[in-house]
Amino acid sequence: MNHQVFFVTGAASGIGAHLVRALLERGARVCAADINAEAMAPLRALADEARLMIAALDVRDPAQWTARVDEVRACWQRLDVMLNVAGVIRPGYIHAFAPEDVHLQLDVNTKGVIFGTQAAARAMRAQGGGHIVNIASLAGVAPIPGLALYSASKFAVRGFSLAAAFELREHGIKVTVVCPDAVQTPMLDVQVDREEAALTFSGAEQPLTTADVVDAILQRALTRAPMEILLPRSRGLTAKLGNAFPALSAGLLRALRRKGAVRQRARQLQGP
Repeated sequence: MNHQVFFVTGAASGIGAHLVRALLERGARVCAADINAEAMAPLRALADEARLMIAALDVRDPAQWTARVDEVRACWQRLDVMLNVAGVIRPGYIHAFAPEDVHLQLDVNTKGVIFGTQAAARAMRAQGGGHIVNIASLAGVAPIPGLALYSASKFAVRGFSLAAAFELREHGIKVTVVCPDAVQTPMLDVQVDREEAALTFSGAEQPLTTADVVDAILQRALTRAPMEILLPRSRGLTAKLGNAFPALSAGLLRALRRKGAVRQRARQLQGP
């Protein structure tokens, strides 16, 4: 991993921030990108400009994507790994969606990943190879009532990533989509007080940590380059089964919602 060049979106917090730190510890050169450039200021203490580039990036803007990737290549002559981590969530029932909820989640979660994959693919084709890792969700493996928009955006990320993996392999470019269950990040905190999000809390008693996801990326995605990683695997296989037989999964969803609501309430009582 020494001297490899990585591009990480969503680097201001959560999985993205943890990933930047882990990569720098391993000697990598990293472009840390986020729409909130000021929030990435603490990362500057981790490495000098020879190994760390802080970049403001709105993943919804393809022109910004082209400019940032060009800057990385001008600085380090290549781009080895693109990690599309940035994402947003706004729980809500279908009848209550505001137009801005639709636009935000599809623009950031789906279009942002598509634009990032596209920008990386262009650079990697020119250099003869590379690896693209896109973060989806188990909500992109099985539909999640109450999170229909988020689920739709992540289904799209997963489908796009798998198609891209087949398309880009002939150019020496690997694509991996990582689908984690609930992860303890600010995106999970947003859901604690929203009854629509009860299913989010129906998995393990403790959610995944950012370290769990980062370890899966470093130890599995970047070493073995599978097309898909489900976290945890058991919950992922359950999600695939439910998606394969959606008409038969209504009872399971009701039971999981009840279980999730109990755990959600417990988290509310714990407070921040």
